[in-house]
Amino acid sequence: LAALGFDYTHTKHGALPYGKRPVLASLYMQKTFHKDDIETIASEIIGRLSPHDAATIIALSGDLGAGKTTLTQAIARQLGISENVISPTFVIQKRYPLSAAQKFDNLIHIDAYRLKNSAELEKLGWADIAGDAKNLILIEWPERVPELIPEHAIRIELSHATEHEREIIVYD
Repeated sequence: LAALGFDYTHTKHGALPYGKRPVLASLYMQKTFHKDDIETIASEIIGRLSPHDAATIIALSGDLGAGKTTLTQAIARQLGISENVISPTFVIQKRYPLSAAQKFDNLIHIDAYRLKNSAELEKLGWADIAGDAKNLILIEWPERVPELIPEHAIRIELSHATEHEREIIVYD
């Protein structure tokens, strides 16, 4: 990537989330898309997912309104969740059971925006949910709990390109 002139230790918003270089991460996707194309983006991301020996974690970073929750909603729809998925800002995490036809048993949506530190998420059972290979975890604002985001997490940064377009960078 460096040979192509891409500094993957920094983005246009500063240092990569969690303050560490994605040692094992590689750039999977970088594109600008219209907000109406979010379902296609979600489908592409889901297509690359496979269970590990622990939960599959997608860390979603970006400014307010950049599309973190919108992408989470699209991923949920692609996984067959018909329930209205909203950001769990006040409850911090919400679990959605998935059908037996899916790769995972649960989608767990976490919004870490209101957390003061990682210990608060640990008190909510982070070790158990992150240790369960049957869980797909989407966590918004992972920079609030950097010590809990494993190196194998898929890191997604969303940003405003224009009023109706977003830029997405995905490291896996």
